[in-house]
Amino acid sequence: MIPLTLSDSSAGHGKSCCAPKRDSSGTPEAAQTHTPSTGSPKLTHEDISLPGGTYTMGDTFGEGYPRDGESPTHQVHVDSFAIDATTVTNKMFAAFMADSGYRTEAEAFGSSAVFHLLSTSTKDDILGAAAGAPWWLNIRGADWAHPTGPDSHWEAIPDHPVVHVSHTDALAYCHWAGRRLPTEAEWEYAARGGLEGMRYAWGNELTPNGEHRCNIWQGSFPQKNTTDDGYLGTAPVKAFPPNGYGLYEVAGNVWEWCSDWFLPKYYRNSPTDNPRGPTIGAGRVMRGGSYLCHDSYCNRYRVAARTSNTPESSSGNCGFRTVAL
Repeated sequence: MIPLTLSDSSAGHGKSCCAPKRDSSGTPEAAQTHTPSTGSPKLTHEDISLPGGTYTMGDTFGEGYPRDGESPTHQVHVDSFAIDATTVTNKMFAAFMADSGYRTEAEAFGSSAVFHLLSTSTKDDILGAAAGAPWWLNIRGADWAHPTGPDSHWEAIPDHPVVHVSHTDALAYCHWAGRRLPTEAEWEYAARGGLEGMRYAWGNELTPNGEHRCNIWQGSFPQKNTTDDGYLGTAPVKAFPPNGYGLYEVAGNVWEWCSDWFLPKYYRNSPTDNPRGPTIGAGRVMRGGSYLCHDSYCNRYRVAARTSNTPESSSGNCGFRTVAL
């Protein structure tokens, strides 16, 4: 079994709620999952068609962590595209798995990272905790179909976002479905919902009129979540109001993989027209934050916020949404 650590890009203040990486120098032979063929999957994606446009990308408030590289703000143009209204759900991912015969990396490795308050596993299945973040448990048998441990099952929460999917797994799904992951620039453009320079996908106040607009942590991390927003772990997709473009849960709930490699300094020289990210990086970009974020230590549910993880890593708070080809 491969132990977990905090990824290099997740070191330092404010990164502890982000997903841990697999401490592995390479993917074992058993985890060399095949690429499923593109067929005609009987699966419909709820696409939101967006016109091309130009917007200000990055942190206009100076609230981001310097290591994340949310600045400088810069003008970016993206061409028109169509993006999922929601993240890919357990039910959708199950259709892919049943049709393709694919094996996820968490299944091949034999374990994945589960937040300690969500674990349904016995002590025998707890293989250890992430170095530097003991609230992340490496659980034997945790994977997309068993999100909190081997005794759990996706069929109990079919409309929740699929989790324990690596970047590699997300690409495999896209290949099967004839789709792709969004670029980081496309993701932020869509997540902003037409609001220019705002802190969140709905405006500048976290809870306008006292209303929770996203699934994040309330209470004292990592031991007490008051669940004022209704959820300890993942929430069903469409549990919260959509943004101005009709996208749901672009803040909180689960991190979302993007296609780009991650480099903190990339915004300094990012192209202005349809940027695709750097050619190399320490990991792949993740956007949106998760149910573990809290403004006292990890305010990455802001629309400009960004982080990363290694492509083979998986956890109980990371999923993805897709873009039409």
